[in-house]
Amino acid sequence: MAETLKKGSRVTGAAREKLAADLKKQYDSGASIRALAEATGRSYGFVHRMLSESGVTLRGRGGATRGKTRATSS
Repeated sequence: MAETLKKGSRVTGAAREKLAADLKKQYDSGASIRALAEATGRSYGFVHRMLSESGVTLRGRGGATRGKTRATSS
């Protein structure tokens, strides 16, 4: 995994591309944005933005949904 970065430090150029590729690979293999943020020492928003910039299709939030249950067709 990418090394923990100093909080608030700018990530530019090749380092940014490498970080984006690492985050994308881990996200695609099932890691959550929150887990990636904690592992890299960056904020949720930073990781979310990096994933979006690298073209990742973000997963839905998951969890239970509120609303009517679907009727089963007979």
